[in-house]
Amino acid sequence: MTSELQQNRLRRTVENGDVAFGVIDGVYSPKLVELVGGMGFDFVWIDLEHGGPSPMDGERLEDLLRAADAVDTELLVRVPSSDPATVRKVLDVGARNVFVSRVETAEEVRTAVEAARFEYDDGPGRRGLAAPRASRWGGAGDSYPATEDEEVLVGVTVETERAVENIEEIVSVPELGFVFVGPNDLSVSMGRPGEVDADPVEEAVETVRTTGLENDVAVGGLTFGMDDVRAKVDDGYQLLNVGSTTGAVSKQLGSWHEQYEDAGN
Repeated sequence: MTSELQQNRLRRTVENGDVAFGVIDGVYSPKLVELVGGMGFDFVWIDLEHGGPSPMDGERLEDLLRAADAVDTELLVRVPSSDPATVRKVLDVGARNVFVSRVETAEEVRTAVEAARFEYDDGPGRRGLAAPRASRWGGAGDSYPATEDEEVLVGVTVETERAVENIEEIVSVPELGFVFVGPNDLSVSMGRPGEVDADPVEEAVETVRTTGLENDVAVGGLTFGMDDVRAKVDDGYQLLNVGSTTGAVSKQLGSWHEQYEDAGN
């Protein structure tokens, strides 16, 4: 008996030209994934570059994925590099949306995209056929490889000056799902750390945005308040991070003592 695999809702949203909104969970908690997803967000960003479990820790990722499945949201898993073994591991435990940090060349992008597929660019990909969680432990049937190649979404983060210089070649890689602009790291790469509003940084971000849109590659980014969310939607962004679980706690509780003192207590 086979077990039918569901569609990747995030990929369908992007392909339909709609906008997906998400939140970073910096605590790596299944409970918070379930909470955020239950609020109606399209994805929960799990960042394995700067912290959290190892990308090779399949059991931790499985727990996060089960929480996402319970509330019909998607995990967007960022990995530290385009290493094919890392990409395949994340996908085999059941993630379908993976994006790679700090890519700088089209070759790195192709390596990641090829690793995520059983067939790629009219030839074999690098993903091996096994019976992991992604295939419902082998119960997904003979159509599993073809189905997965239609459901996996692979993106990259553009966050260095060199990546901006190579953006035309990067977005030309077949089957690249999206480019995500990282203005904070980009400002560091350009010698203006933290100055995300500096003209050179804003020009670089705009170059990535326009090049992606001109080549029919979806563009993602961070947002800084509701006005910025609306502006980015109008500018064609399709994957938008609107906050973080740790940031929400900090904003809600971080000023509690000051408010208490200001109230005269």
